[in-house]
Amino acid sequence: TEFGDMRAAHDALDAERRASLEGLCVHHSIAYSRETLGFEFSAAETEQLRGAAHPLVRTIPGSGRRCLYLASHASRIIDWPVPEGRLLLRDLIEHATQSQFVYRHSWRPHDLVMWDNR
Repeated sequence: TEFGDMRAAHDALDAERRASLEGLCVHHSIAYSRETLGFEFSAAETEQLRGAAHPLVRTIPGSGRRCLYLASHASRIIDWPVPEGRLLLRDLIEHATQSQFVYRHSWRPHDLVMWDNR
């Protein structure tokens, strides 16, 4: 099991890149991520799985730290041309999934892992 530290990934971006991401909103859809793997959905299923929009950069409650909010279900950047938005999302996912930002847990009996996924 792997967990990405989106706070550290955000902090590692240069100031200009961080500033360019502020205010961007991303559409997230489980249908999008599954379709890229070859799953097919009917029109009714696609409508039920239409997704939601979230800020690309969020503030973590309590700590006030900024973090990226994206994963494979991030389908596009709202109000951007789809190709440009997907390229940016791909670049950010590649950045955020570098080994220095990922914790890999090898499970053993009685392990308990807690992760703050806000």
